[in-house]
This record gives sequence, structure tokens and C-alpha cells, in this order.
Amino acid sequence: MNYRIDNLQYCNWSKEIFDINHEAKLDAVHATICYHEDFDELQINIEKWKQYFNDFSSLISQGFQSSDIDKAKSENKTSIFFGLQNCSPIEDNIEYVEVLKKQGVLFMQLTYNNQSLLATGCYEKRDTGITRMGKEVIKEMNRVGMIVDMSHSAELSTLEAIEISEKPIVVSHANPSFWHEGLRNKSDKVIQELGKSGGMIGFSIYPHHLKGAENCSVESFCEMIAKTTELISPEQIGIGSDLCIRHPDSIVEWMRNGTWTKTKDFGEGSADNAGFPSQPSWFKDARGFDNLEKGLEKVGFSETERNNILGNNWYNFYKKFDQ
Repeated sequence: MNYRIDNLQYCNWSKEIFDINHEAKLDAVHATICYHEDFDELQINIEKWKQYFNDFSSLISQGFQSSDIDKAKSENKTSIFFGLQNCSPIEDNIEYVEVLKKQGVLFMQLTYNNQSLLATGCYEKRDTGITRMGKEVIKEMNRVGMIVDMSHSAELSTLEAIEISEKPIVVSHANPSFWHEGLRNKSDKVIQELGKSGGMIGFSIYPHHLKGAENCSVESFCEMIAKTTELISPEQIGIGSDLCIRHPDSIVEWMRNGTWTKTKDFGEGSADNAGFPSQPSWFKDARGFDNLEKGLEKVGFSETERNNILGNNWYNFYKKFDQ
């Protein structure tokens, strides 16, 4: 059986988005439910998702483990797995890790661009690695079956997380820096070490991570994927599109600034390009998975390899965390 999985989306959730993901034949989506929220604020977001599951029960269901993807597939639905792009909801209380896992949080990033209580973010000038609390939280995440995600973390912190974690970790949405020197894209060394440890990388289609931004071609993107398999096994790569559609620009401003600064931060954008960047023409939404499949075929991936990259690899990775 083959699966289609997008291992990172943060859309303005609505019936339209769920319909699009259904039309794209997505069996599962890792959905971001936190950027800067504390524990109590996250509970509000989880309640919103409970309402989505109720209101759109013919389209989506909540995922907790890999078997939920099979169940959703059999019911012609998309299984939604929760992920945090920041560790802010656990505050300084390690007990919240297990609480959130029971609520369905499968992924947690140790940082979102900035220094956190756990690790160093990719925007910081000095990377001091995993903190004392970070080591304990990784251990606890391993215990409860929550996946460590280092997508927005700096180099040393990422390498240390790979070494410290007893279970494989992920970079759910980023690209190799050999292709495009984005602040969040990952070095050859990180990708190689991720591969050696059994981890996975999800390729991002967010324009700031693409060579040529919105003008990036599907051919260039798929050639990059092919070249990345020189660093990591083709069974350890997938898609984490980082799709952020239908949001007003005020949302990306909040994503970048939260409540941590009074000085406007533009992230990987600029004052002249402060809003959400436009998606490339071949991936305006999740229906672009069809274009990805054609592009992967053109650069030489077999049918089996294409199916693995577009979802099977993520499915097999999720299975490792079934409890």
C-alpha cells in the first residue's frame, strides 16, 4: 500500500483547505498548532481542532499513531497529526511533555529561530548547543514517543540532538544549504549525521527556502532531492511542504515576532517583502503533489522511490513511534 503524507503544513484551516488536501489524496498531514503559545494558549488551539474534527468529520480525523493513517485512508479521510514549532507550551515544566503527547502532539521543535530553554535557534549568532533542560526533555520525549524536530535549530544544537536522542529525530521542513543558503536550510554534515542515526528530512516548498524563491522550478527542486540522496538514503527523505496558505500577512508578522520583541523582525523576508511570499506555480497548494511526482520521475526516481518520497517513508518513520 502507498501513502501520501505532507509532513508540515500551517494553513488557515477551513473546509476549503481540508477539501484541497482530500483532492490531493493526502492520507496524513503534520499540522502546526503552535508557534509562540504557552501551555494554556495551546489548549485553546487544541479545542479549535476538536471542533474541526467534529465539523469536518467526513474529511479529517485525529492521528495518534500509524494505524490511524490506515484507518483514515480506509475511510477516505486525511489523518491530522499535531506538531509544535516551538517548545514554549512546555514552559519550564517537563511534565507537560507527556500531557501534550496524550493530547496528540507527535512532533515538537526544540527551538523556533531563537534561543529557547532547550537549544539554540537558527537565527542566533552563537550556538551553545543543547541545554541541561534540553537533554532531559529529549530523554522524556524519547520515553513518551514524541518526535524531536530540529527544523528551526542551529547547527551544533541539531548535531547534539542527533547524538543525545536514543530515537531518530527529524528535520521536518528544510532543504540542503548546498542548493540554497537559507538561514534554515541544513548543511551536508547535518544531513549526513541525520541519515546515519536513522532520522529523516522533509523537503520544504516555502519560497524563502527555495533556490529562486517563487520562481524555483519543479525541475530544480527535484534535481536537488536527487542530489541529496548522495548524503542520505532515499528511504529517509520525504516532503514537509511548510505550506502556509490563505493567511493574512498579519499572521506571518506574528509568527516572526510573537511577543518576544518590540522591534519588527522580518525573518527571512525584508521590509520590502514583509508578507507571506508567493508559492511557486507548481505548488500553489497540496494538489502540487502530482507535479512533484512527475518531476521526481523526470530526474530518474523509480515508481517505488517516488511513492516512498511522497509518503511511504514518513509512514514507516511514524511506525517507529507507535506506543
